[in-house]
Amino acid sequence: MHKPRRSTPSIQASKAIELKHLQSVVAAADCGSLRQAAELLRTQQSSLSRRISEIEYHLGIVVFERFSGGVRPTQAGRSVLRLARTILEEFDALIATARAVRNSEAGRLSVGLCTSLSIGNLQTSLLDFKQRFPQIELVTIEKSRTRLATALRNGVLDILIVTGNLALLDNRVMSLWSERVLVALPHDHRLTARDTVYWTDLRGETLLLSHFDPGKEFEDLLISKLMSPEDRPKVERHDVSRGNINSLISMKSGITLVLESDIGANIGANFAGLVYRELRDGTGPSRFDFSAYWRVDNENPALAAFLNLLSERYPSPPLGC
Repeated sequence: MHKPRRSTPSIQASKAIELKHLQSVVAAADCGSLRQAAELLRTQQSSLSRRISEIEYHLGIVVFERFSGGVRPTQAGRSVLRLARTILEEFDALIATARAVRNSEAGRLSVGLCTSLSIGNLQTSLLDFKQRFPQIELVTIEKSRTRLATALRNGVLDILIVTGNLALLDNRVMSLWSERVLVALPHDHRLTARDTVYWTDLRGETLLLSHFDPGKEFEDLLISKLMSPEDRPKVERHDVSRGNINSLISMKSGITLVLESDIGANIGANFAGLVYRELRDGTGPSRFDFSAYWRVDNENPALAAFLNLLSERYPSPPLGC
């Protein structure tokens, strides 16, 4: 195992560590391979390895364990990687803010989301907006709910479209659409024989959820549907994307929950070894509501145009209904 030459951080660490060092360790962690990380960053593997060694030297810790198949973060390295990702996200936000100011005359709308753009209401709304206003630059940003809320407060985002409710000060909210909650199953799972699956049918299963949104919302919904812990499936939380969760399901490691926009309209279809079934309780299908949030003081004309479009597509019900 590679070890840094220091056991304590370098005095000059704050000056010596640059963005390229953070980008190198994050890419290596994501790829699990120095060669693939170097290809991703379009640099030489030797240069990437040197940057990782430099940041380990200056921080005084081992970020990665090296082995013949690649690299994997140490326990200390995982803590460093979490902060490195945060710093890189904040730097990206800085660049996005500067670009937004520079492009304000041409028109720009930045939309934060944590749902799929592959199909469904959000995709249709954005396509409609682009057709109506082709001159406006449309930018979509997908991050964790916390990061999106921060970006909205800081003015990096014009509008945020998410499930559930957010406690945001000085913001307005518009109710949009709702989507059914589905259970994703391996193709030969016992529950695939049923056209409809009930929450109570999940007892004894292993439910894999992502730390990324809407994993937490799925878990809260599960608890609300199955009050007794004995009736709930075993929940495993993974620090990977929803796409990788689906890969684990294909490997028969368990089952997971998705929204219908994640897979399209054909609920009974088999995608990459997975089968999807609608989840119900005694009152019918389970749904997640989507809402739009924006700052009260945001005077971006592009935002006003997008809000008008959303209000046309998803009009609020009359009072008393």
